[in-house]
Amino acid sequence: MIGAIVSAIVIGAIVGALARLLVPGRQNMSIGLTLIVGIVAALIGTLIAHAVGWADTRGIDWIEHILQLALAVIGVLLVTRMGMGRGRTGRTQV
Repeated sequence: MIGAIVSAIVIGAIVGALARLLVPGRQNMSIGLTLIVGIVAALIGTLIAHAVGWADTRGIDWIEHILQLALAVIGVLLVTRMGMGRGRTGRTQV
């Protein structure tokens, strides 16, 4: 159980960082928010992959990781478009 949580945090951090690199433009998101988006995307991607049967492969589950990355990109887009990465005043921080 603890190994699953640690791997979700590590994979989530990697997936969140990759998602921010793939989204064009500047994202005003903190590192913590990027980590949260990545972890949530990793967990949801894992749940979907297990439900569909894509996670039962030998070796590295590439389809699962691609799904996690796609969900993280969507998450980063949603967070930046909704303005959750902005400061208290509602203006974009520089």
